[in-house]
This record gives sequence, C-alpha cells and structure tokens, in this order.
Amino acid sequence: MAAGSDIHVALSPAGPFGYTVPVTLIAAGDDSGRRLDRVLRKALPALPLSALYRLLRTGSVLVDGKPGAGADRVRTGSVILIPEIPAGREVRETGGMRSVPGKALLPLDILFEGAGLLVVNKPAGLAVHGPDRDNLNVRVQSYLEGKIPFSLSFRPGPLHRLDKPTSGIIAFSTTLEGAKQFSAVLEAGTLVKTYVAVLEGTLKQAAAWEDSLFRDKKLRKSFAKQGEKEAITRIRPAAWSKSRNMTLAVVTPETGRTHQIRSQAAHHGFPLWGDRKYGSRQKRGFFLHALSLEFPENPAGFPRFLTAPVPEPFSAFLGENFDREVFKLFQDEEQAVRRGPI
Repeated sequence: MAAGSDIHVALSPAGPFGYTVPVTLIAAGDDSGRRLDRVLRKALPALPLSALYRLLRTGSVLVDGKPGAGADRVRTGSVILIPEIPAGREVRETGGMRSVPGKALLPLDILFEGAGLLVVNKPAGLAVHGPDRDNLNVRVQSYLEGKIPFSLSFRPGPLHRLDKPTSGIIAFSTTLEGAKQFSAVLEAGTLVKTYVAVLEGTLKQAAAWEDSLFRDKKLRKSFAKQGEKEAITRIRPAAWSKSRNMTLAVVTPETGRTHQIRSQAAHHGFPLWGDRKYGSRQKRGFFLHALSLEFPENPAGFPRFLTAPVPEPFSAFLGENFDREVFKLFQDEEQAVRRGPI
C-alpha cells in the first residue's frame, strides 16, 4: 500500500471505485506547491481521470472548506475533502504497494540508506517493477512502509533501470528532494555507473563504442542504426579466460539507452556470454552486474562511491573460468573499477 494511504484513504471493495466516502486527505510537506489535480491523481490512483475531473468541475472537491480547481496549488496542512464519489464501473489497479498473498517477501540487500535514497543490490532474475506480484519495487515499498514521512503525491520509486536478468546496484528515492537531486546528477551526466560483464570472444584492448540505437518495440530489442538515439559505452578487458573464448570486462555506459550494453556488445562482435537474444551461441544465461555508482561532489549528501558485491552465481562462474587473481580484483570493488587488465 502506498505510504500514507492506509491512514488517510479508506478502501472498501463495495465503495465507488474501491473508495469509501467521505474521503479526507491532509497535505504534507512534499505536496506543498503542487497542483491539486496532480496530488489527487497520486493519492487516489484507482479513481479514473474522467471521474476525478468531473468531481473538480462540479465543485465536489473541497480544500479547507472551499471548492478547489485542478490548477490550484496545495499547501502543507490543507484538508482535502470529497464528500461523495459517484458510482462507476471502471476500476483501475492502484499504483501503490501490492501484497503477495501467502508468500513472504525476501529481505533487501541494502547498500546505503540516507539523503533521500535507498540503494540496494538487486538479484539477477528479479524484475525492478511490472506485472510480477513479487518484484523489487514491491519489496522496497514493503520495507519503507511506515518508515518515511506521509505524502499524498510522492511515491518512492526506482531512479534508473536494470534489466530483469541483470544484477547489481540500483537506487530508489525515499523523498521528493532525494529524487530531484539524483535526477539532477543524472541530467548533468556526472553520475558514473560501472558494470562488469562476461563477453563472448577476446576483447584485446579498451574501446569507446559510439553508436546510434534503434529500439524495436515488437521484438523488444535494440539495434545499431543510423539516425536514432546516440549510445556511448566505454569498455576495457579486466581478465581473459585461459580455457574458453571469453573476456571479463569493466563497462561504463555514458548514456542510458535500453539494452545499451547488450546491444552494443553484440554489434561490436562481443555479445554477452549466454545472451542468446543478442546473438550469443552459449545456452546459459548471461552475466551482467551493475558494480558501482560514483557520485560527484554534491550538496545532497550522497556518498561519493557505492558498490554492490558480485553475486555468488557470478563469482562461482568467474572461479570456474578465470585465474584466481580475478578474485583479488573484486575484493576491493572501487579498485576494480579503476585498474587495468590482469
């Protein structure tokens, strides 16, 4: 359930659109200055937009006792009252936390909590969000429930992407200010994200891949194609397997396109080992791990460097296929990012 909605919005399957009336909402600090209609869209996610704007047009939404307009700005402490909600047939699934009946959510591997962020180490095979009833966003919402200040219009959420098969570091916002500060760092291009990947083939030297990517929505794949979105990835070998034709590489994408590392690696002749979607001949799943986030100096108080330990299946695979020196490389993940090949 979304933060605060269990206190300020009563839910009943028998009520209009799932809500009992009257609905009373109290604006918190994160809501101050936001448009009334946007606050209501966040606070009442099961209410269809047509019903919401009908309530606003007819003066059925009272703010501190007076009819409110959609463009009105909400103030901290304002009491928003909806005495009646006309019955309707359309019910949308809420955007809040969804429980997993009969199944306990697994604990989070928390790397950092503070400054408006929750940074966790995502396991491979777990979706960040989406239709899965157990995904990382559900686990984060469950963990944060009751731990963050109430807000009608702010919901914690992931601040960047990781594919379902990819493991590693990912940041969630826990406050509106944290979300704004992280987004500002992303937009400025000063956040350095580093991955480790196992490539098919022998990458002999460092390279800077600069391509234009096209996203095929039907195939759910990205392809290098002229005239589309620019993708820049810097990559260097960290170790080579002595028994198989593979390379352990350190990868730093400078842009954030969907499947950027996977599609560019395949385009340049080094698909991720086991990434059959992008042309690998190997049958097992691929190994791609988001190793670290490096922040610039910032007023938000974000740590300069955060790392996510390589998961056991990945480290076991490294032990089977690479020299033991590889483990020394990853004992200090910060040094692993900066060192050259073994």
